[in-house]
Amino acid sequence: MNVTQDLSFLSLITNAHLIVQLIMALLFVISLTSWTYIFGKLFAIKSARRLTIEFEKTFWAGGNLHALYQNAGKDRASSGPLARIFEAGMGEFIKSKAAYAASREQLDLGAVLDSARRAMRAAFQREMDALESHLAFLASVGSVSPYIGLLGTVWGIMNAFRGLANVQQATLAAVAPGIAEALIATAIGLFAAIPAFVAYNRFSYDVDRLAIRFESFVEEFSNILQRQSR
Repeated sequence: MNVTQDLSFLSLITNAHLIVQLIMALLFVISLTSWTYIFGKLFAIKSARRLTIEFEKTFWAGGNLHALYQNAGKDRASSGPLARIFEAGMGEFIKSKAAYAASREQLDLGAVLDSARRAMRAAFQREMDALESHLAFLASVGSVSPYIGLLGTVWGIMNAFRGLANVQQATLAAVAPGIAEALIATAIGLFAAIPAFVAYNRFSYDVDRLAIRFESFVEEFSNILQRQSR
């Protein structure tokens, strides 16, 4: 009964060596931070995908581009990434044409379209930076956490074998608690790494799919502006 109590998870953690406890605490903080980013990124990508689909439906419905531009600029925070890319391109297109009209110079359609395209590319990069935020942290957690846990395991096993020097007869019962304490560090490391690794792969795929849709829209919208400016 006492052996079972001594080998419980809580008892093994509290009785572990100080270095092993510090490593476990570090892994717990890393895991908690990782789960925070996972849930935050899950909702952010889901919202970005939903708003992108909604804007695409509105855009390809054939409405007035100026009216769509005004609606997109009313609430930029909740308009979605694709709407903000459209707003950047359309806004730069309108400003460039107005600048040529004010200067009474001949309209350089190529320069106006290039300016609008650059504005959309800049907006595209901003949106991608926002979507890809914290993904590098998840990748680092997925690759490094097992090694941090392994460090705690090695240290704990070394401490357990050092403790055998103080006993007259080395038995499995004498070394088992120390080894069990050490192995918990590896388990916690895997608990932190596996969800982060799976989430990173899934989110990277989702972000890449959104990036393809954004890039396709930039090219298609540039063609629309070119046709309407002729």
